[in-house]
Amino acid sequence: MSAHDVDDELLALRAELARFRLAFDNVPAAIAYFESSGNTCIYANRSYCEMFGQTEESVRGLEVAQIIGAEAAQEIRPRVVKALDERVAARYERVTRDAEGRRRQIEVHLVPHLEEGGEPIGAFVLIGDITRHREAETAVRESEERLSKFMHASAEGIVFHKGGYITDANPPLLALLGYDIGDMLGRPTLDFVAPDQRQRVAEVIAAGPEIRYDSAVLHRDGTRIPVEFIVRTMHYHGETLRMTIVRDMSDRVAAQARIHHLAHHDALTDLPNRLAFIERAQALIDAARAAPPAPPGAADRDAAVSTALALLFIDLDHFKRVNDSLGHPVGDVLLQTVADRITRSLRGRDLVARFGGDEFVLLLAGNPTRDAAQEVASKLLGVIGAPLQVEGASISVTPSIGVAMFPDHGHTPAELIKHADTAMYHAKSRGRARWGFFEPAMGEAAMAELALESRLATAIREQEFELHFQPQLALGDGALVGVEALLRWRHPQRGLLLPDDFIPVAEARRLILPIGEWVLHEALRCAVRWHRAGLVRVPVSVNLSTLQFQAAGFVDSVERALADAGASGAMLELELTERMLMDDVSEVRAALLQLRALGVGIAVDDFGTGYTSLAHLRDFPLDRLKIDRSFVKDLPGDGGSAAIARAIIQMGKGLGLQVVAEGVETEQQRAWMQAEGCDAQQGYFDAAPMPAARFEAWLDQRPAA
Repeated sequence: MSAHDVDDELLALRAELARFRLAFDNVPAAIAYFESSGNTCIYANRSYCEMFGQTEESVRGLEVAQIIGAEAAQEIRPRVVKALDERVAARYERVTRDAEGRRRQIEVHLVPHLEEGGEPIGAFVLIGDITRHREAETAVRESEERLSKFMHASAEGIVFHKGGYITDANPPLLALLGYDIGDMLGRPTLDFVAPDQRQRVAEVIAAGPEIRYDSAVLHRDGTRIPVEFIVRTMHYHGETLRMTIVRDMSDRVAAQARIHHLAHHDALTDLPNRLAFIERAQALIDAARAAPPAPPGAADRDAAVSTALALLFIDLDHFKRVNDSLGHPVGDVLLQTVADRITRSLRGRDLVARFGGDEFVLLLAGNPTRDAAQEVASKLLGVIGAPLQVEGASISVTPSIGVAMFPDHGHTPAELIKHADTAMYHAKSRGRARWGFFEPAMGEAAMAELALESRLATAIREQEFELHFQPQLALGDGALVGVEALLRWRHPQRGLLLPDDFIPVAEARRLILPIGEWVLHEALRCAVRWHRAGLVRVPVSVNLSTLQFQAAGFVDSVERALADAGASGAMLELELTERMLMDDVSEVRAALLQLRALGVGIAVDDFGTGYTSLAHLRDFPLDRLKIDRSFVKDLPGDGGSAAIARAIIQMGKGLGLQVVAEGVETEQQRAWMQAEGCDAQQGYFDAAPMPAARFEAWLDQRPAA
């Protein structure tokens, strides 16, 4: 071989070596070659040199320990010896630090270089940086661990499924449904969904949206459980999975049901309230209106579709007296008992509700006739009025009941309630403990009453009221012993109206309070004028309404009225009915004692018509009893009236009270009263009620009192 040929071959070798270097320097791996005799580096590519902070020149001739460190060299030595001794490639991983001190995870391949005889003369080292790969694996593993912890730590059920088949479920879901994990894996998710919800769930699975919606699942025992599904899509190990959070909504549904129940039911009796009653009544009315009429001659009206309804409005008579005398707890027990008695008296399809206070409303379904409604009303009178034992006391209240029929008396719940209410008040006005059907004339009367109420408010504002005065004279010598102020309304269109024409409406609408206040002030104004003029020396009597007497601060209002008029208490006498005395004995006695302390006189009006307890009567600070005119008008011929009047006179004398006979119109009546020892009389026999000016003229004709 010529020198020229040698040179060409060397050039070719150098070129080939350059190509290998270029390739090795650009492969994504660190490569080095160590000869076995001195365990020194003969060659290292760029990646290897950069990994350990060397250059191709500086690394050449260095031992392994000088390059990677003594500790690392000691760590890998057994692996190197094993690979060379066994003449097989070895693979291992270890953690190292790169030239910049960063922690790196590397994968090392050690390949022995054997000579032709099989002896190792060196070894190739190939290093791959698998840091990112291992970090990714760690992240996945940690993610799986977090997911597993989340699934097991979550209080809510979680299920994974692929294509609608369950792949995993957490303990809370297993507990919710009553299954073991082995019972669920591989089964269709729809197996655990309530039948009426399966179509919706199948549509969601097919469409694949991320969604949340209400549904229901089934417990292993068949119990339906309301739930909320929160559905998400996940990609895991190259697969697409669906994760569904199953939130138990039983408590929320129960709470919502409770809230709905409370909103539609009376808290005391648990009966439907006004709102619920009207909603359900409207549904029955709509059904009745749409239904065909019962066939002619139908033997069983209840078998036909309902086309008629009956609404009963029930109000308890004098219920307030139970609350005031025995306390609200007893009143509550009474209301609960009444509600139970009404409910037990009805059929399942009938409606009953409490509208508040002592008002109950019933709606009878099933085509009730007037006779059937009448029968129910009559039955309820007895059922509700039966005595009840509460805290050792026997109490009872009677109901007043009004009945309105659909469609005769109204086409809406509001109309039927209004007309039944009107009929109830009409029944109450006829003596209570009664029932009655609505009649059109009642509606007209109710409208007239509404108009009167409106006009009364104007009368108060325009001061259309006036007082008339009637004297009370001693039966012995005819001396003036008192003056009663009687209210009149000078109506612009109807003329002078007596109290019976407007007081019931005023009391029902609480307009009696401002009217009574005006009467008190006007009567005192007149009394002061007459006393200063020397016309009278006796008190002026003013009738009190129950509302006025029971109003908060009533005694204070009397004291203010006396002060405003410049009057003394002796110029005023207040007249109460027997019923007012017995509403709350202890409070009434306290109020009367306060009035007595002001010097105000107290009289019992219409005595003999109420229910005064004689044991309590002696404890009240009273001045006079007034015999009701109903016992005077038939004297002296009626033996019963005479016996009652005589007893009142004797009782009054025994209690040290002055007794006044009301409504004396004849000489025979006057003479009988005088003979029986009655103290005074009031009535048309002496004088009719007179306006203030005429009364003053009447006084002028008499000696000064």
